[in-house]
Amino acid sequence: MLSFIKKIFKREKEPFVSNEDIAMKKFLIVGLGNIGKEYENTRHNIGFRILDYLAEKESLQFETAKLGDRSLYKVKGRTLVLLKPSTYMNLSGKAVKYWMDKEKIPLENVLIITDDINIPFGTIRLKTKGSDGGHNGLKDIQAQLNTTQYNRFRFGVGAEFTKGRQIDYVLGVWNEEENKALPERLGKACELIRSFATAGITNTMNTFNGK
Repeated sequence: MLSFIKKIFKREKEPFVSNEDIAMKKFLIVGLGNIGKEYENTRHNIGFRILDYLAEKESLQFETAKLGDRSLYKVKGRTLVLLKPSTYMNLSGKAVKYWMDKEKIPLENVLIITDDINIPFGTIRLKTKGSDGGHNGLKDIQAQLNTTQYNRFRFGVGAEFTKGRQIDYVLGVWNEEENKALPERLGKACELIRSFATAGITNTMNTFNGK
């Protein structure tokens, strides 16, 4: 009887954790890309590539789920839902919206990883808002979320193409020089993701932008 009473009092002393507290410690990290072998090593698929690199380094496994491949990564009390949408780039917003709702993740805890031809190869830049810049994946996310104010991690792929060859360039594979430089850049990208979840967006921008 005495042990039962002690258990009751022990439970009462446990700190209350609200659903809101739990939600604020959960993050949705979305790497944009296209499914299929033909797209695996292309510049447009850098979002997939970064999440695959993180999964490899942290011994994580992706599982096929609704609208994408999904994995869970826990770091410093935070849970990161890693998502590679299976909707193809142009419908990325559908997967983002579905998993935000399903996991009850607030918009400020969402990070979209995308390629960007407007910044040099390997440069990383984090922003809290902005236009889609002609990127079809971002365009659909903006339409689905009905806002341009969401966090996006832009990985520079450069713009080494002639007029009218942009699509061929972003859907092309990395050249030899880029492939040699990618591992270090991918490692830095993973550091940014961890920082986003543990140190916050402002600190992460100050630390990583332009690096």
